[in-house]
Amino acid sequence: MKKILFIGMHRLNRSPSQRYRFEQYLDVLVEKGFKYDISPLISANDDQFLYAQKKIFRKLFILFKSIIVRLRDLLKASQYDYIFIQREAFLTGSSFFERQFSKSRAKVVYDFDDAIWLTDFNQANRKLQWLKNPKKIKRIIECSNLIVAGNEYLAAYARRYNDKVVVLPTTIDTDLYRPVQQPIRTTVCIGWTGSFSTIKHFELALPVLQKLKNEFKGNLIFKVIGDENYSYPPLQLHGVKWDPDREVDELSDIDIGIMPLPDNPWTRGKCGFKALQYMGMGIPAVTSPVGVNNEIIRDGVNGFLAADEDQWFEKLRMLVKSSDLRKQIGMAGRSTVEARYSKKAYTTAFLKLFS
Repeated sequence: MKKILFIGMHRLNRSPSQRYRFEQYLDVLVEKGFKYDISPLISANDDQFLYAQKKIFRKLFILFKSIIVRLRDLLKASQYDYIFIQREAFLTGSSFFERQFSKSRAKVVYDFDDAIWLTDFNQANRKLQWLKNPKKIKRIIECSNLIVAGNEYLAAYARRYNDKVVVLPTTIDTDLYRPVQQPIRTTVCIGWTGSFSTIKHFELALPVLQKLKNEFKGNLIFKVIGDENYSYPPLQLHGVKWDPDREVDELSDIDIGIMPLPDNPWTRGKCGFKALQYMGMGIPAVTSPVGVNNEIIRDGVNGFLAADEDQWFEKLRMLVKSSDLRKQIGMAGRSTVEARYSKKAYTTAFLKLFS
């Protein structure tokens, strides 16, 4: 019986990256006879301090506690056949723990789904940014037995330092994310899902949303899922807290899902997760033509790509005006996810990582 140690930052059902890169496959691993353990660093109690302004001494306590956790993991590393590291094993710029894991008898599988070799940090932790070192990703890749990249852009970077690279897209559980019959209503809801750290991307769409609001008046409403502290009074918009137990219910309120992005090296590494969530639920998606979005979406067929403000306005306007178009695009998006980006479509590929 093969044993796997999953190394990540967060507890179960907390981080979208972990949830869709490995947690949703855990039931399959058990079914196939694997045993696994999960070793997170950040507890529910730590969350309220780690992403808050200041709280420096509490953050340093979390850091020292994390050292103890990872040292314990090192002591038992050779009990496992595989060590699966999702993004990084530790909070700082050190690759010490990954390199030590690679010296154990276990094979190290390293998974990443963002351009994390670039600098992109949380505003609340600006003063601790000196502890980070994106260049450590290169060293982690070099010492791993297998690299799992979320898209080809990320894989191309990994191949500079290791030729054992496979591409496994972020996938959606289509048994969980499925179309919901909407009640008859007169309003259309344009929505976005994300976190406080990516709300800046949503705000790129604000001028267009305001223009649409001016045209459609009270027939158009807006929803942001992820940051309950966010508000934008001109659109009567107040954020909704992300809750894993209510995520599907919250998304089901949305008639049109948006994913605006700037075009830069960081965003080109994104795996299109927001778009895939919308599409999996049969919600028509409008996205910026950045990175993997160009592969996921065929403009006007299973979603829309919008490169500038005029395109954003016209394509959203078409969807707001036509419920038939929303249904047509939404169902085509659902079919795309089922065939190319679903948990079912990639279960075999995920299991091969441990063969």
